[in-house]
Amino acid sequence: MFGNYFKTAWRNLIKNKTHSSINIIGLSVGMAVAILIGLWIYSELSFNRNFQNYDRIAQVVQNVTNNGEVQTWTSVPYPLAKELRDNYGSDFKHVIMAASIGDHLVSFGDKKIKDQGFYLEKGGPEMLSLKMLEGTWSSLDDPSSVLLSATAAKSYFGNESPLNKMIKIDDKPFVKVTGVYQDFSYNSTFYGLNFISTWDFFYSNSEGIRTMDDPWRPNAFLLYVQLQDNADINKVSLKIRDAKLKKVNPQLAKKKPALFLQPMSNWHLYSAFKNGVNAGGAIQYVWMFGIIGVFVLLLACINFMNLSTARSEKRAKEVGIRKTVGSLRSQLISQFFSESILTVFFAFVLSILLVQLTLPFFNEVADKKMSILWDNPFFWSFCLVFIIITGLVAGSYPAFYLSSFQPVKVLKGTFKAGRLAAIPRKVLVVLQFTVSVTLIIGTIIIYQQIQFAKNRPVGYNREGLVSIPIMTEDIHHHFDVVKNELLQTGTITTVAESLSPTTAIWNSSSGFSWKGKDPNQSIDFGNASVSPDYGKTIGWEIKEGRDFSKDFATDSSAFIINEAAVHFMGLKNPVGETVTWWGKPFTVIGVVRDMVMVSPYEEPKPVIFNLSNEAGNVVIVKINHETSAKNALSKIEPVFKKYNPGQPFEYQFTDEEYAKKFNNEERIGKLASFFAILAIVISCLGLFGLVSFIAEQRTKEIGVRKVLGASILNVWNLLSKDFMTLVIISFLISMPLSYYFMQHWLQNYEYRAVLSWWIFAAAGAGSLLITLLVVSFQAIKAALANPVRSLRSE
Repeated sequence: MFGNYFKTAWRNLIKNKTHSSINIIGLSVGMAVAILIGLWIYSELSFNRNFQNYDRIAQVVQNVTNNGEVQTWTSVPYPLAKELRDNYGSDFKHVIMAASIGDHLVSFGDKKIKDQGFYLEKGGPEMLSLKMLEGTWSSLDDPSSVLLSATAAKSYFGNESPLNKMIKIDDKPFVKVTGVYQDFSYNSTFYGLNFISTWDFFYSNSEGIRTMDDPWRPNAFLLYVQLQDNADINKVSLKIRDAKLKKVNPQLAKKKPALFLQPMSNWHLYSAFKNGVNAGGAIQYVWMFGIIGVFVLLLACINFMNLSTARSEKRAKEVGIRKTVGSLRSQLISQFFSESILTVFFAFVLSILLVQLTLPFFNEVADKKMSILWDNPFFWSFCLVFIIITGLVAGSYPAFYLSSFQPVKVLKGTFKAGRLAAIPRKVLVVLQFTVSVTLIIGTIIIYQQIQFAKNRPVGYNREGLVSIPIMTEDIHHHFDVVKNELLQTGTITTVAESLSPTTAIWNSSSGFSWKGKDPNQSIDFGNASVSPDYGKTIGWEIKEGRDFSKDFATDSSAFIINEAAVHFMGLKNPVGETVTWWGKPFTVIGVVRDMVMVSPYEEPKPVIFNLSNEAGNVVIVKINHETSAKNALSKIEPVFKKYNPGQPFEYQFTDEEYAKKFNNEERIGKLASFFAILAIVISCLGLFGLVSFIAEQRTKEIGVRKVLGASILNVWNLLSKDFMTLVIISFLISMPLSYYFMQHWLQNYEYRAVLSWWIFAAAGAGSLLITLLVVSFQAIKAALANPVRSLRSE
């Protein structure tokens, strides 16, 4: 019986090629979108799940009260690890301190490269369940050992075994390679970490850390834990809440540090915090794109429903005859569902091809490394269920509608689908375009928010600025000589040294005090230590006072502060005021315009600049506008190689680094626009099919009208006005919906654009124009047809 259903379904598909093609193409595009989004969601939800102890690993983070708000910090002081082991050890299987996650200078033989790695306490490899290719987890128990990733081992030593080879990390003593581990997954927090050395080695070779007066003061390290199998993470989190508060000095206690455990399952999807409370994170995009995927697939299903029911009069006689010869309604419903499932099956095959073709582009936009899970039984089981559900959804309305025809009316020839029969189709068209227009409006608003932030005054001149990261002290010790040689090339106008690049603040301090400060107030200001020419190099704007200068010896005890700091401190005449820093007095000599150094979507934070004699992390140069960047870099590189031979020459254009701050939003905008375009394509495909069918259905009417003198414009108006009305209704519905959702989305940003009327007008006009083009093509084609042919049978 079922074989007969599918045989009949196949004949109907072949018989109505145009109708079938539109259905299959529309459904395949919708299914391709759903599969792409499904793969992306799977990638997001499976982030970090490759770790064996995934559900027992957590990071110790803290809420602190600063500048009148609760901030969430992922870094902690290093004595906290011992405190947790000593007083809360029964709750943890591992307590692991980590340091210096980031780029390091790795030397081996005569080669020197920059690579990413970190220092980890012993027990860390076991906690992270590293898959060892050579050596064992316990090999890291030797303080002077290092583990390499498979990629690093291959890069450093080729096909030779790296075991027992010696390498040097930064300016520290040599360490011995004692193991090789499989690279961390791309879908992992630790992706790209190519070496792991020991915490003990880091500590013993970091004099500043060993000799600091108060080791509980700096929050510069990461602390990971693995809970005991019987431990409850929420109870343990409450238990350790005040572990740091009990140890810090009275001044730091004003910050009210409150520890809690952030489970590994939340590191990626729930990483955002606001006022100490989790505010989501990547999970909001999982929901957003999941909903978009469902709606885009629904649009394709609506096309199938509309085109199937539009052909109701042509299928009416078939239904009437089947019922007359004894077919039950349930059998007819099964027949129509068979047709929809067969159509969906062909659409699915085409959608897999579309997914395979578009995955490289999609991966590039989404910053993923996804692939179709060809060898995953779960994937194919899911696809089977996906085909059946899509087939049932797409075929539900046609099946129940077409099977309801009365055979007496059909066979007498009195059956006619009246005006009421078209109402469900019109409702579905309105739903289609409501979703499409809402997606278009949302995409425009995302791009408007990005442009709004991009056009924000940044407080300095990014043009021609180049940052050169420094990992040794060689440049600092020869800074004046390096500066003179760079200036002599004629390609550089100014040079400065800084502990942080202009696009970030790497240091902060709570040790500032000033006249009128509330003694109970907890603060944390950004702190940038720079050389005298820093302001001149980046082109910051002095609002009051003056810049740093070598001509004033007293500038070693001077501060320049930004407008946000002035406002926060409540200083009416800031120049000349005294600000103490850990008890040492500094004089404010200048105020600079607020610079966007962190997020371009947030209000500027208070920042204090001071001169420093310490080696900087970055050298910033200003390229002469009369020379090309390529020429300037060719002159800069030999100077740095001459005075810093132990480090490969690398550079970063400041404008490019600033542009990276918009990567996430731009990625979301590109994905949203991609799906919005496909939604419009699917909607227009269905619209084209409907107009084609209606034009075919009204062929004789159009012929009569033309014979009686109707113009092409009259015929066009006849076929177009209903669809234009439906699109206008869709627009009116989508406006408040998109306004509500996008206004809610914009609340995630402190510095945000205002929703303008032109966005909604542009989206409405665009959708109306697209509809007009689609409808007009078929309407004009029908209007130009020779009426003699359509009326010949009469």
